[in-house]
Amino acid sequence: MKSADATTYTTRRDIYPLFIHDSSRTRVIFIDLVKFLWSSFMGKCLVCGEKTPTISASLGVCSKCIREKPEQALEITGRVHAKSRARFGLPSVPPRDAGGLSCGVCANNCVIGIGKSGFCGLVWNVDGRLVRFGGTAEKGVLEWYYDSLPTNCVGWWFCPGCTGKGYPKYAYKPEAEYGYANLAVFYGACSYDCLYCQNWHYRNSAVKHKPCMSAEALAEKVDKHVSCICYFGGDPSPQMPHSLEVSRIALEKAKAEKRILRVCWETNGYISPKLAVKAAEYALESGGNIKSDLKTWSEELNIALCGVSNKPTLENFKMLGEKVYKQRPELPVLSASTLLIPGYINAEEVENIAKFISEIDPNIPYTLLAFYPCYVMNDLPTTSKKQAMECQRVAEKHLKNTRIGNFHLLA
Repeated sequence: MKSADATTYTTRRDIYPLFIHDSSRTRVIFIDLVKFLWSSFMGKCLVCGEKTPTISASLGVCSKCIREKPEQALEITGRVHAKSRARFGLPSVPPRDAGGLSCGVCANNCVIGIGKSGFCGLVWNVDGRLVRFGGTAEKGVLEWYYDSLPTNCVGWWFCPGCTGKGYPKYAYKPEAEYGYANLAVFYGACSYDCLYCQNWHYRNSAVKHKPCMSAEALAEKVDKHVSCICYFGGDPSPQMPHSLEVSRIALEKAKAEKRILRVCWETNGYISPKLAVKAAEYALESGGNIKSDLKTWSEELNIALCGVSNKPTLENFKMLGEKVYKQRPELPVLSASTLLIPGYINAEEVENIAKFISEIDPNIPYTLLAFYPCYVMNDLPTTSKKQAMECQRVAEKHLKNTRIGNFHLLA
């Protein structure tokens, strides 16, 4: 343990004799020690100067300043994003290069100049033409594996493979599908840049453009013991054409063989509307689900934490909810989740998200997830049980189906 002057190290054994020999000195040492330990876990906002354990020193700003002083706060967080992405050779922001070519796959709609790449790192402008190193039917940058059912999926509590809901049309059993598996597809790119990303290593795949696999080759992995596919990552959004082609091939084969096969996307929802609708159609047809990660309500907060606006995410969620949710109310085709980041995603933020969802349909399932410190924002505490319960209480004011996920992580 470091002492207050940060020049020597003191052990618990060194301190203990002081505690038992001199009570007055003990109190002073103990108070100084507590102050030091407390300050060592406190982050400071570079805008207002406030210090608390729920301000990420790595981010450098508090949530209040992000909302109330966005010009100053977002300048600071923008530098953090740029630095973290530079490590991987990724653009600091979605490019808007004069005379560039428009990508159009995800909601960033990058305009890419010659010799440069899009925000995801997979699409390049090579001599005036777009070259896609992933996200096409011929090539998806991804890793895959079989995940035995029931899984710990964010939507497990309404998933046919984990609960038997939708049996017999969408599930093999009226209970968990033991003996079957999910084909888990982890895409190695993303349209967001979350500074707390728990799967941050996808960035290595995004810049190396590997490992990769064609849609046809991946669809062949959907054998008779696979009853569902789940696309996640990173995020499927920059590679939606690939996932849609995998789904088409696999669903056609399953239908011909009279097998159940559900298709799900776990995504930030930053998808072009046309591709989002096609994914929802496959999910609706198959008994699957679009699991949309509504990370924030405040646009400024989304830009600070995730690098881009959340407007397309919310617009897509509303559009899909109005278009497909009521077509299969007995088995949700759309759901939402939010990660409860201490100091940033609080009850007010959650209640605004819950109100938004309820205006579409109050029956849409909403999962609140515990935060675990990772990647750049690894200096925050885990979500407390108190915060999670408070957030669920405000969500329940507006929604009929809420749940706290990964409860074991709560402090």
